[in-house]
Amino acid sequence: MLTSRRQFIKMAGGGVLGWSIMPALPGSYEPGDLAGVYDFPRSSPELQGVSSRAISQFLAAANASGISWHSFMLLRHGHVVAEGWWKPYEPQFVHSLYSLSKSFTSTAIGLLVKEGKLDIHSKVVSFFPHDLPAAPGEHLQQMTVRSLLTMNTGHAKDTMPAMRASKDGWVRTYLAQPVEFEPGSHFLYNTGNTYMLGAIVYQITGQTLEQYLTPRLFQPLGIVGYDWEVSPQGLNTAGYGLRIRTEDIARLGQLYLQKGRWNGESLLTESWVNEATSYQTASQVNNGDWSQGYGYQFWRCTHGFYRGDGAFGQFCIVMPELDAVVAVTGQSPDMQQSMNIIWDHLPGGMQGNALPEDAAGWAELKKELAGLGLPVAKGSVKSGIAAKLNGMNFIMKENELGVREIRFGLTDKGGEVGVRAVSGATSLKFGWESWMLNDVRGIYVLGMNDMFPMPSRIAGTATWVGEHELQVNVRMVEGIFGDRITCVFDGDTVKIGFLNSVAETAKNKTEDMRKGLEGKAAR
Repeated sequence: MLTSRRQFIKMAGGGVLGWSIMPALPGSYEPGDLAGVYDFPRSSPELQGVSSRAISQFLAAANASGISWHSFMLLRHGHVVAEGWWKPYEPQFVHSLYSLSKSFTSTAIGLLVKEGKLDIHSKVVSFFPHDLPAAPGEHLQQMTVRSLLTMNTGHAKDTMPAMRASKDGWVRTYLAQPVEFEPGSHFLYNTGNTYMLGAIVYQITGQTLEQYLTPRLFQPLGIVGYDWEVSPQGLNTAGYGLRIRTEDIARLGQLYLQKGRWNGESLLTESWVNEATSYQTASQVNNGDWSQGYGYQFWRCTHGFYRGDGAFGQFCIVMPELDAVVAVTGQSPDMQQSMNIIWDHLPGGMQGNALPEDAAGWAELKKELAGLGLPVAKGSVKSGIAAKLNGMNFIMKENELGVREIRFGLTDKGGEVGVRAVSGATSLKFGWESWMLNDVRGIYVLGMNDMFPMPSRIAGTATWVGEHELQVNVRMVEGIFGDRITCVFDGDTVKIGFLNSVAETAKNKTEDMRKGLEGKAAR
């Protein structure tokens, strides 16, 4: 049976780069927001019983895997012993979590339980008397909050696609879906379930997830600059859509590792942490680390670990017996491969006591961490037609992207592609065979669909793959994806093709759904 994550990744391969025009959201960061936020103590790995050379071996395997890793952080005994970002990703940027957002929603439920405002055995229908179908089925009436938490609601397919497609409210659409199985008897990974948890938070408190969690979780943990997508009804999407920094992912993991305690205060009860992260239900049979069981929006792992995870390789991995947390972001076509690389190299490099200092190994590891970067295409940084193209405008033929005009600015230091479209205008700056970060959050107007509406800062790199062919690669550094833009010049005409990073890296190759552009130089 396909999980909703797999269905989502399959859909994403066809064109995931549609970014709608949005204003900056509440919580959008400014660089000054970082002051005082990064307060985990730092340590050499060996002082915390971790081998620097084991971490180096992990990095070597990660870089050789073909996976696009974006960030990595390892905590041991509450200390950061290794952290790195693959350029153009940087530590101050938020990153899309996808389904790792579910673990934050589960935490909100745990907080409600701690406050005595919710019993997870309460019936779901009791919270939504005005959104129920005319004749609620028996299975729907049996469904509890715990059913939502454990993905055992009885649905035969994920309800979220129907909810997103509906012109009716998401809650009402969810409650109208068939519930084929008795709740508690059938595991199905269903993102609609998590949205309903967020809707229950709102029914009880009158607050969205973001509003409710801010004073109870985000502020105590020092998480700032976050944002969270919302449904048409104004509620946070709950099962996806949260963006935070890598260190903030580690903060959630450390909170759970410490059984809900933070700075001497019990934010969550120990009993909730134990329940949420333990085996509550069978999950996906014969599917690697997804077959180890499921808790309350947390997955069990091999080795006795547990994790929150999100599509394309967003991980918050907690290793209780090793007193360690691993936070990872990236774009992986094979999340099991990502976990296998972690399992193969990190746990075995941890010992119970401090290790003898390894100055050479630690120095080499620091060098490796500082030098991480996504590969850039290599061709030539010069072309005989570059001077002619500099400042040239091309009027584009009618196209599905609504692009009207494209302008090229090319210098020895780098360049930019200016795009004017029906949906807006943007400028994509790039370095020659090196990443250049655009100055502000931008709208990517060369995408299709409205699957990823959150704005992002964008980084670009370019090379000449032929005398008349310019390749520009861009990355949405506050998201996951990128795009390869190929521009072929012939006299006063240009043809532009696209290949988004999911289609490019998927195990089962897919074509980009965009048809490309054609234009002629303006006179």
